Amino acid sequence: MAVQKSVEKWKAKRWFNVYAPALFGEVVIGEIPGFDEKAMVGRVIKVNMSWVTKRPEHSFITIAMKITDANGDAAHTGLAYMEQTYSYIHSLVKRGESAIYTVDDLRDRNGRAVILKLLVMTSSKIATPKKTAIRKALSAFLKAYAASMDSDALVKSMLDSSFQQEAVKSIRRIAEVSRLELKRIEL
Repeated sequence: MAVQKSVEKWKAKRWFNVYAPALFGEVVIGEIPGFDEKAMVGRVIKVNMSWVTKRPEHSFITIAMKITDANGDAAHTGLAYMEQTYSYIHSLVKRGESAIYTVDDLRDRNGRAVILKLLVMTSSKIATPKKTAIRKALSAFLKAYAASMDSDALVKSMLDSSFQQEAVKSIRRIAEVSRLELKRIEL
């Protein structure tokens, strides 16, 4: 009888189409089962960014979307976080270079909290005081940059690499930067 109850419980569920946030064009990213709309709100769905944007250069990015509301058979999401895969980040660190990790708590133009984790790679080994100076300069740049735009525009600028180019310009006078990568952004 226990098996019978679980089968009946499963049959009571219905399928909801999950839509990406408006930032990514509200495309359907999949279907998930649930009992009703209230049970759907708050669920987190992780997908590869290249599935959403259809761009192969985004295949190392994982995005997590949290369902914010559900109407009928449609579940709409908002971006929870976006991160590079560990294997990709690990492959960037080479011998003879310095890796500088930063974590910054920021506020966007609307006052929404944003946590930004970056990886800065230098062309050669650098001393600890230069690493500290890079972190300090980057933190000052990030606060001003994030305060000038909303979180959707901030994510878009990170995807099209305009953010990385401006950030490198702000720290290039301290040491030669070979690469600046986004590790994770949490909204």
